[in-house]
Amino acid sequence: MPVPHRSGLRVTEGVTIPEAELSWRFSRSSGPGGQGVNTADSRVELSWDAAGSSALSTVQRDRLLERLTGRLVDGVLTIAASEHRAQLRNRDAARERLAGVVADALRPPAPARRATKPSRGARERRLKAKQRRTDVKQLRRRPID
Repeated sequence: MPVPHRSGLRVTEGVTIPEAELSWRFSRSSGPGGQGVNTADSRVELSWDAAGSSALSTVQRDRLLERLTGRLVDGVLTIAASEHRAQLRNRDAARERLAGVVADALRPPAPARRATKPSRGARERRLKAKQRRTDVKQLRRRPID
């Protein structure tokens, strides 16, 4: 879980997004809120220019831009939060979600799968089991006269 810092939003051990790179927009939320839903700007949009960020190395930026291609608009990642009634809680939710999305995108790729072959014993066991099924089904058939 990301810890809010005065200096910025901590995403991973080595990556912290400076607070100056985060921009906020507030609007009326369509969610819960009772009488205050039409007067309080509790919906939060958090935007971060990933393409122009100083928080990332070149390799990290390339990986992030490649993996988040569908979510970025002109290199800017936008997260909206409106599930809570209070703007402060929506701000925290948006920060948390942004940190999670960026951390997932920065995670190094999994190692390539090494192809393996079944052992000789495993192949023999599989064929013996198939033969047993064949024998069982043959015994269920009507005898040939």
